[in-house]
Amino acid sequence: MYFLYSFLFCGTICLIAEIILDNTKLTPGHITSIFVVVGAALDAFGIYDYFIATCGGGTLVPITSFGHSLIHGALAKAETFGFLGLLMGMFDLTASGITSAIIFSFIFTLFFQAKD
Repeated sequence: MYFLYSFLFCGTICLIAEIILDNTKLTPGHITSIFVVVGAALDAFGIYDYFIATCGGGTLVPITSFGHSLIHGALAKAETFGFLGLLMGMFDLTASGITSAIIFSFIFTLFFQAKD
């Protein structure tokens, strides 16, 4: 059942993004930012953890999980270090993903040319 729920969760996120993209003048960058904020808001209220428990790994694939990771790490470190923990925790859980995106982007730009 996890596979079905994971598929439906990711498919629903993609469906919502496509509906927004087709019916508004928002760019993909705007939509991505909106989904990061939505993921952060859902985690702040404890709803995203319910999705993870119900739908499994499919909830960790879309961009909403990046917002979840930002807030989840920030709240965990804030309990230990207070206000400064908010900033420390945001980068603690997401540092490996951000670093790998930068490194792979650099490597790909060495081998491929951008299309005009």
